[in-house]
Amino acid sequence: YGNLLGDLHTSVARMLRTDASCISFLKNTAEGLSMIADAFPFEKGDRIISYVHEYPSNHYPWLIQQRRRGVELKLLPDRDLSIDGLPETMARGWSLEDLEGMLDDRVRMVAVSHVQFTSGFAADIRKLGELCKRHDVFLVIDAAQSLGALELYPEEMHIDAIAASGWKWLMGPIGTGLLYTSARLRERLDFTMGGADMMTQGDDYLDHRWQPYSDGRRFEYSTASLALTVAMQSCVDEIFNAYGVSAIQSEIYRLQNLMLAGLNADFFRSVRFQPSNRSGIRSFVLPDGVDPIAFSKRAIGAGVFCSARGGYLRLAPHFHNTEEEIQRAVEILNRLAGEYLKQ
Repeated sequence: YGNLLGDLHTSVARMLRTDASCISFLKNTAEGLSMIADAFPFEKGDRIISYVHEYPSNHYPWLIQQRRRGVELKLLPDRDLSIDGLPETMARGWSLEDLEGMLDDRVRMVAVSHVQFTSGFAADIRKLGELCKRHDVFLVIDAAQSLGALELYPEEMHIDAIAASGWKWLMGPIGTGLLYTSARLRERLDFTMGGADMMTQGDDYLDHRWQPYSDGRRFEYSTASLALTVAMQSCVDEIFNAYGVSAIQSEIYRLQNLMLAGLNADFFRSVRFQPSNRSGIRSFVLPDGVDPIAFSKRAIGAGVFCSARGGYLRLAPHFHNTEEEIQRAVEILNRLAGEYLKQ
């Protein structure tokens, strides 16, 4: 079958501006984060900082360490957004100032999402990376909601690990995941999974010496789906390396602006962030009494793909959408909004 995994490593590394030795091909985001959480040499009393409204994949792996090893999981609080009257139960975002105030000599790791799946808040990754570097804290990023939509370069941004799924913004097949790990993090990690493919002996299966790979292949402990490997590489090379993530991000923002200009602002109250906290997700607060879940189902039935998360309605055009598609979506959404307003 050739070196299909190695080819994928090279393609992903090009997209992330890193070395292929830092890349691993997994099944999903949670697998990568769980591997890191289980393998890191936490001791009782060590602290992990995360965010109070993280997606489960970036919460439970750290909670398990608290339950199992006595690690303290500290959660960043919410910070207000630019919408008055937003219920306190709805996720917003967090501040670097709060994070800096929580960093002390017991903190070993900061684990947050690049983009929050509810509000669409994006961490200012460059400032976050610089802050963690100054405090000698490992930075772990859940990039499920950003990889393929926003620029993300771990070595430039001082990130120690990135875990992401392949089937969201990357438009790859379901059941694919990518993991980036820095050399300085890998040398600290123990092994929590075992199999033939993580060993340097190759197919000499009766050689049981402990000789694991020191690079990203150490996490690819057993047989991967080669069909998914090829499909994932095709997406990365033919889309994201071909067009460039910077150009894709710019087009996403342009289409977002076109969408915002046309939507009924009295019905769709958009969450707005500073430019450094903007993402590909645009979240909206709907009028009192309008259930975003029910509204999203009606919108999907009318031909507009959207979702409801944490009380918000989420819209997320990708770079391949056309202006005509955006305008048609706006027309449908405004028509549905008008029907609600007449009730």
